[in-house]
Amino acid sequence: MLTKDLLRVSRAGGGYQPRFADADDEALSARVIGVFQGHLDQSRTTLEDALTDLEREADDFKLVRGFTKLLEREATFETRAPVDPERARKTAFEAATAVGVVTSEERQQALATAADRLDCTPEEVETSLYADRECEQVLADLQARWDPADLVTQYNLSLAQTALFDATEVRVRSSDPKTVVSAVKRLRLMYEIRRTDEGREVVVTGPDALFRATRRYGTRFARLLRTVAGTAEWTVSATVDDRGTDREMVLTDADVSVPDAEPVTEMTFDSGVEADFATRFQSLDLDWDLVREPEPLAAGAHVVIPDFAFEYKHADFRVFFEIMGFWTPEYVEKKLDRLADLESVELLVAVDESLGVGEEIEARDHRAIPYSGTVRIKDVRDALRRYEDELAADAAADLPDELTPDEDAITLAELADRHGVSESALEGKIFSEHERVGRTLVRPAVLETLEKEIEEGMALSEAEGILEECGIDDASAVLSRLGYRVEWEGLGGGTVREK
Repeated sequence: MLTKDLLRVSRAGGGYQPRFADADDEALSARVIGVFQGHLDQSRTTLEDALTDLEREADDFKLVRGFTKLLEREATFETRAPVDPERARKTAFEAATAVGVVTSEERQQALATAADRLDCTPEEVETSLYADRECEQVLADLQARWDPADLVTQYNLSLAQTALFDATEVRVRSSDPKTVVSAVKRLRLMYEIRRTDEGREVVVTGPDALFRATRRYGTRFARLLRTVAGTAEWTVSATVDDRGTDREMVLTDADVSVPDAEPVTEMTFDSGVEADFATRFQSLDLDWDLVREPEPLAAGAHVVIPDFAFEYKHADFRVFFEIMGFWTPEYVEKKLDRLADLESVELLVAVDESLGVGEEIEARDHRAIPYSGTVRIKDVRDALRRYEDELAADAAADLPDELTPDEDAITLAELADRHGVSESALEGKIFSEHERVGRTLVRPAVLETLEKEIEEGMALSEAEGILEECGIDDASAVLSRLGYRVEWEGLGGGTVREK
């Protein structure tokens, strides 16, 4: 982005269009790069003087300053001085106070005194006095990422971003609306998605825009543009407050391009509530995978992108999840209207109790989960369990009543995974060739062998080794089945004892 004083726009015909640079300006961008490269190890003042000379020669000084602004961000300036400037000033001023400097001779005497104290020459003291001032800093390095053509491309992006500073509303059509919405939400902007004849349109505003037109979100709109420009095909139209006059600006992928554009990554979630919920949910070993910002859902003439989706691990089934935090009544009403238009979708909605809209959500055939401060995992888990029970029942109905795995010992989890079902789907099944011991199925012959090999007084580690050879890792349950318990001996291990 550039500073607003470097903005170049055309207001022809009542519009508001950035004056982009083109291929003809690459020669000028090359000269600006050359000025920087030619002034390595020289002071900022010397560099700025050379750039001022170039401005006088150019047709548009703002274009030179725009290129300069971008290159300055890639440049490294540093203080170079024989003596630390602060130390040089302190010592020189103390010497000057003692001498009482009035004439140039007295000044030289003060510098000489300071030089003696600093063990350097008077010239080195004088050179160091103000070397840390910005104008005296030296251009030490220029890590320019751009050749002249790339600098023009970067300038055009920055110019378009700057033109959005005064935008009050932005409308985006993109070949990748999901990426756009993800960036919108991470920038804490508000949006709605409309379906138009040209495709889906993301209308972006900020919370205060519900009450009045405001320019306070312009910087976020500008940051959003970088993500939009990284998609293949896009159009941005914006309402810009141009000194009290609303003007329309239209940008397309023909105006601005961002090779290897990076999406907005400053924020992972819309709110701390969402981040906290995701962290706690993913720490549990459940039969659901948590997906952030799944595919858009049709809601009448609009589109809704829920905050999350729960994907069932054992079937092609999804439950969508939306967290409604505290928003204005107008925004909540609009959100409820969108939810009412969703059809044939399983949706859970966590609702901040302060909104008082839980019953309205239930009336729209969606399950409401009230929360205050944080979303309770138990409440969400209970809501998902209803689906699990139905899915497990369907899966169980597709399995034979009797299961006979080939292994001598196999866990229920392994067997369920083999059949693509949850463990609960195995409840009530008959295992005629195995005995269920804890969460493991074991052939009776294996249990008989173990009864002979495991003895009273055996070290637990030795018993576990015997069980592992039989493919059993649930030592506690099997030892209990064989009539043993473990007597623990502090931190030194355990001993197998009869019950």
